[in-house]
Amino acid sequence: MMRTINLIAIICLSALPLMAQQDAQTSMYFFNPLQFNAGYAGSTNNLTITGVTRAQWVGWEGAPKTQFFSIHAPIAQKHIGVGGNLSYDRIGSRSGVNAMGTFAYHIQLNDDDMRLSLGASAGIQQNQYDFSGLNVTDNTDPNFLQSNSILKANFGFGAYLYAKRFYAGVSVPQLVKRSIDNNTGNSVAQRHLYAMAGYVHKVNSVLDLKPSLLLKYTANGPLVLDVNVSAHLYNQIWFGVLYRINDAVGFNASYQVKDFCMIGYAYDFPVNGKLVNQWGSHEFMLRFDIRTKNNAYLSPRYF
Repeated sequence: MMRTINLIAIICLSALPLMAQQDAQTSMYFFNPLQFNAGYAGSTNNLTITGVTRAQWVGWEGAPKTQFFSIHAPIAQKHIGVGGNLSYDRIGSRSGVNAMGTFAYHIQLNDDDMRLSLGASAGIQQNQYDFSGLNVTDNTDPNFLQSNSILKANFGFGAYLYAKRFYAGVSVPQLVKRSIDNNTGNSVAQRHLYAMAGYVHKVNSVLDLKPSLLLKYTANGPLVLDVNVSAHLYNQIWFGVLYRINDAVGFNASYQVKDFCMIGYAYDFPVNGKLVNQWGSHEFMLRFDIRTKNNAYLSPRYF
């Protein structure tokens, strides 16, 4: 009975306008912008490797589970960034894989090392529907007997403006609208527009404050705004609070284990109609910044 109630709840909530966002969601977006902005490639001046795993709406059967992996580095005297990102997202009987290669060109704008990066990405997206694990009344239903897999090309664009204590960017990680059900229905992968910004304010030798935001827009859906404020202590520890407009509140923390390694955790809890038989969303992050001998660790990475 409880499985039936949960399944009905997921189906009903998936019809809400807010669920028009199709791209996988993350709360620690500020540590892995390459996920949605190709212009970020090479901006850390190191070989940067990031892995994120997220379990959303824990307690609901079939709730979203997502993994992100990205790697990027500067080349050609830091004027060019190259990299790639891979994501796997599963919700219910649907799963999706997104694999993208990225290229970015960085332009120095002034003597304070403010730079503008213009990036492009290209790769593949696979969407798969497998209904064989569902309980159905008609075992001869062809949709139940046959899995459906669609593989298509994807292209993206991003612009990223950054300095040591400031960043801003806009991006469209999926430029081509396309069907995701082999043209048998009305399921279409929409373009998503992202805008992000952040600033680090140095309070004293111990404390820095970093407000940041991420704005997401999809056709036929409302704006989704994530607002985060983080405190950076002793150049080693991050504590932050998150508010996702009309959706969730949460907190996040990360720790600089070594000069080259950071771990992080985020938790957010719904504040809308999804507050039924669940225990919120959990996210874990692991990031490596591998530096060359000519690029020693002199100051912390804020983003």
